[in-house]
Formats: sequence, structure tokens, C-alpha cells
Amino acid sequence: MSETIVSLEKVSWRQEGRIILDEITWRVQRNQHWVILGLNGSGKTSLLNMITGYLWPSKGNVCVLGHEYGKVNIPELRKSIGWVSSALDQQVANRLDDVLDVVISGKYASIGLYEKSSMEDKLKASDIVETLGISHLQNSYFYKLSQGEKRRVLIGRALMANPDILILDEPCNGLDLYAKEQFLFMLKQFAGDKGGPTIIYVTHHIEEMISAFTHVLLLRDGKVVAAGEKRDVLTKETLTKVYNLSVDITWKHDRPWLHVSE
Repeated sequence: MSETIVSLEKVSWRQEGRIILDEITWRVQRNQHWVILGLNGSGKTSLLNMITGYLWPSKGNVCVLGHEYGKVNIPELRKSIGWVSSALDQQVANRLDDVLDVVISGKYASIGLYEKSSMEDKLKASDIVETLGISHLQNSYFYKLSQGEKRRVLIGRALMANPDILILDEPCNGLDLYAKEQFLFMLKQFAGDKGGPTIIYVTHHIEEMISAFTHVLLLRDGKVVAAGEKRDVLTKETLTKVYNLSVDITWKHDRPWLHVSE
């Protein structure tokens, strides 16, 4: 029987009387990699914050890695969840840390290092940056890197703690076409590792859904429009409903492309 990584059962969340998440039921199984799609305000970020325990549901149950929220030490559980976002770029870039130190900091989920790194940590971080194709940058200052290089470093930082879940929150924001395709190619190779973490990838751009992604969750106004295997979920009808705009979808090399219908 497949292992359930994330389980949300009829989860709702209200803020100042407004419903942000509305009766969300969603399950992520081991060996699945999910993309979450939806317009601004659809509930994507709130859903991520719910998974990581930074938000608490107004009603419903959240279970992550077999632990039911309300019965688990959330800060300890977060050590099993890696998070990469453009917002994290800015936090790290405000410091004079080199690439290797940024990667090692992922072990402590800290911004910067506040204790001397062990040789074991340095060797592990070096192995990670080599796997990500950036070993030549390990002694460079993080703030001097290109946006694409920074994303790779932050993935390395997330991997340092051997997470079971890797959340990528709009990781291609700010990347040019070349850097984006390089990043997605690297991610495809990484996702092919059967021993790697379950990936949850949030984006506005459907064309970022490379072949490595297996499932899709579509949100609109805090509600699930559809969830399941990507070919079943990504249809003209469901996408038109999500985007409130008449669209068509085409596939090339198991990658979807969206077109506005005339």
C-alpha cells in the first residue's frame, strides 16, 4: 500500500471572516510529484503554510508524514520539509555568506551559520553542490550569483537536511528563459531519483510542468477544482474554469502549453 505523505481532510481556513481555504481534501502519496496551479488569491500559499504548520485550520484535519497536526512537534517536523522560494533569496542575500555556508545552513533551518561547521557537514554540502552542477561556485558569495545559480544553491540548502518533502514556491520567478530551462532540466534529473523527496511545486505557469511531475492540484477561490494525474486534470474545461478565461491546452514531450482561445 502506498505511503501517504500529505493528507488534508475537509480543511478550511478563515481570516477576518473571509474564507481563504474551503473544504480542501487532498492526498499526496510517496513517488508522486505535484504541481499546484491557480490564480493569485486562489489559496496556494495558504495551503503551503497549512502543510508546514504556519497556519492552523479553522476546521478539518492535517496529517503530514504520518503525523497528525495537534499531536506532533511542528518545529521538529519542519526539519523534514525543505522550502525554496524567491523570498528566501532576499533573506539570504542580505548576508555575506558563501555558497557552501548557505547550503550547510539548511541543516539548522537558519539564515546564516552560528556555529563552526563540522568536516562531515562540509563534505556533505560539497557532494550536494556537485550533484547540482555548481561545485565551481562553492566558495563564491551567494549575493554575487545569478538568479538561476541562487535557485540551485537554495535547493542544495533544502536538501542538506535530507527532507522527505521539497516545496518549491514559484522557483522560476525572476529567471530568464535560459536560466529557467536550465533549472527545470536540473529539477527533472533530480526528481528521477527514487530515493529523493516528494516534490510540491507551486507556479502560475503551466509550461513549467516538466515530465517529472505526475499530478496536479487546481485551485480557485480556495476550493479544489480538480486533483489527480496531470493528463486527467489538465483539460480545456478545468483550466478554463480555473483561469476564468477560455483556453486551449496542447502537449509536447509530456509538457503542457496553454493558449488563449480566440
